[in-house]
Amino acid sequence: MIIDSDILDSEVLLNLGDSINVNQENNLQGRKKLINLDSCSHGGIYSTKNYFKVKIDFSSNVNPLGISRQVLKEIRKNLKQISHIYPDSNCNLLKKNIADYIEHGIDKDWISVGNGATELIHNFARAVSLKNSIIIYPTFCEYELASKRCGMKIDYIPLSKKLQIQANLVIEKSKNNHNSLIFLCNPNNPTGQVNTDIIEKIISCIDSSKTILLLDESFIEFLNNIERQSLISKIKEYKNLVILRSMTKSYGLAGLRLGYLIAHPHLIQKLKSFQIPWSVNGIAQIAGIAALKDQVHISRAKKIIQKERNYMYKTLNKKGSNIHALRSDVNFFLIKLKNINSIAYQKILLNIHGILVRDCSSFTGMSTDFIRVAVRTHRDNVTLLKAIYDINNNLDKYKLLKD
Repeated sequence: MIIDSDILDSEVLLNLGDSINVNQENNLQGRKKLINLDSCSHGGIYSTKNYFKVKIDFSSNVNPLGISRQVLKEIRKNLKQISHIYPDSNCNLLKKNIADYIEHGIDKDWISVGNGATELIHNFARAVSLKNSIIIYPTFCEYELASKRCGMKIDYIPLSKKLQIQANLVIEKSKNNHNSLIFLCNPNNPTGQVNTDIIEKIISCIDSSKTILLLDESFIEFLNNIERQSLISKIKEYKNLVILRSMTKSYGLAGLRLGYLIAHPHLIQKLKSFQIPWSVNGIAQIAGIAALKDQVHISRAKKIIQKERNYMYKTLNKKGSNIHALRSDVNFFLIKLKNINSIAYQKILLNIHGILVRDCSSFTGMSTDFIRVAVRTHRDNVTLLKAIYDINNNLDKYKLLKD
């Protein structure tokens, strides 16, 4: 079995770094694109007009086991009752269960629940009403969209060539731009890498009276050492630290839309003014409570992810391949294509094999050299690998070679 840390060689790192650290002209073009941004590109079967062709979706980074049987059982048991009753607009019981789950002496006054993490990102940006945002790219595009919709001035900082957050640049930027909201994703999407120590350095150095750090931990529960990698234990130490979690990814509740945010009560009160009543439906609340109680489901998924990710790396990184899988800490990873366009590659995978992957050219700072794939069950992963093998051995046939 290969070790994750051995996957990535320096050449691949350098090439990816070059594509992220775009030159000044391209960077200006990217910023112009963001000014006109009115929506984000996401994964999922409905991200393509040809969604009816999707047999296996590798573009969504959700639990490979899907929703827990215990959650489904709880939904069925309560469906008749909750279908005709207004849900609790404050999600009090769900908040209590979240507080019990995350511990660290946090009660429901420190928690806000939303219709997925995305709703909370946009509402929070509006609630704090800061002048600037700092975004480290490539990352989840909703940070940029939320900033733009609030009229914030956006400062962009690229990841390093080794896909790490450049802490000194972030700290310096926050000092030069007061009243800033820093968006960080850990593990990051689309790179899948953890930067906990670097983020802890940033939160300890920025001015807590002028800068807020929103830390998106939507994929944290796919890690084996959550307690060490999460900054939830620091939430009471730093009043300007906000932690975001998604239940759609780790618990397989994507269609129900559920996420929560943890912050000092004074920030939660600000956020409350921008939330609409009943944004979280009754079924989602029931499912969220049941999901938190079924941690065995998450544990099973993590074992599958670790085993299957290593298997996929080993297969994809064989000598002579036209692609290279990059190291990741979670349930998805980047694949660097060699002499192949990611947009065309995605289309061929879908049209010929019924497999949907994420074309990464829509991520700020990334080129058409990358796709992102989720780690699914062994059967699905084998199907993907066979399809990739077929394409890579028939590039001329599929006319995928770059000019």
